[in-house]
Amino acid sequence: MYAHTRTRTRIHSHLRAVTVIALTTLVAAACRGSRGVARAPDGDASNGPTASGPTPAVSPAPTGPTVDPNVSYAVAESTFSARRYADAVPMFDAYAARHPENVWGHYMLGVSAWKAGQLDRAHDAFEAALARDPTHTKSLINLSRVLLEQQRPGDARDRIRQALATDSSSGEAWRVLGRVEASLGHRSDALDAYRSAIRLDSTDTWSMNNMGLLLIDEAQYADAIGPLARAVQLDSAIAVFHNNLGIALERSGYVTAAATAYQDALDADSSYTKATVSLARLAGRRDAPDMQPVDVLALGQQFAEQIAGCGATPDATPAAVTTPTAVSAAGGASDNKTGGGSGARASTSVDSAGAGKP
Repeated sequence: MYAHTRTRTRIHSHLRAVTVIALTTLVAAACRGSRGVARAPDGDASNGPTASGPTPAVSPAPTGPTVDPNVSYAVAESTFSARRYADAVPMFDAYAARHPENVWGHYMLGVSAWKAGQLDRAHDAFEAALARDPTHTKSLINLSRVLLEQQRPGDARDRIRQALATDSSSGEAWRVLGRVEASLGHRSDALDAYRSAIRLDSTDTWSMNNMGLLLIDEAQYADAIGPLARAVQLDSAIAVFHNNLGIALERSGYVTAAATAYQDALDADSSYTKATVSLARLAGRRDAPDMQPVDVLALGQQFAEQIAGCGATPDATPAAVTTPTAVSAAGGASDNKTGGGSGARASTSVDSAGAGKP
């Protein structure tokens, strides 16, 4: 009698671990703008898979090297959400082994491995997801990011082009395309991609930041003020936005406004050493007597208005995606870039580390 009871309990426990995953695709339009002097950072990985039907109880995630081969999706996801990415990898690995046709299991294994720094493992997991659903946009986007970190920008470009061919309304995909084009040295195409991302999401501050950094790297400092000013207006808590705005202002000759931006960076993060160094560099300096004060707020608003009215909607397969160009060997860390620039045009450094990976 007791043996039969234990058998039924195991069967019921197994059934409760089964989940069904759904995906919703958004429809929107992208816009390409033009570069103008007057203008002068992954969907969240945890947003994708959700269980349908009754939500299973989330038990504490196992610790140590041993992973329950029957670990549920909910437990693996809770471990990922707690940012224990290395622990989540074997959990999603076990889940994917039990549910080999579940795209989201492979996808979350890929994201967990990527965040844990296991690039080869992440690459294989995203490819496994795409083998089951070649149009899985999130896998295409994040595989592109992994390929960039593996110093394979040409392959990354192929994958992000697939993502945009599947869903040209994905602002995230346009932002990654911007990174890819920038890494290949296609600055104009990268700027167009960032504009499209911002057109689709007017609050995409990381695309604004990345656009500003590209313009700084091209020594178009006055042009860089607009997108960076807008990023600061939308999210004043990110110290790197303020610092990069300070760089654009300082190199444009607006010393007083630059000092304010550097101080704002320190107000957002008192440990931000680059802003400390920059602020010290400007100590005692003033704007040139003939320099007119800059209205940073107005430039940010002007940039927003320019993007909002940037013109006609492009085709679903835009020129920035379809035009073949030469491939270089450059790579990148994350589409949420905190800094950039070659360093060849000015001695003032901009941040070079990546921010969050999603």
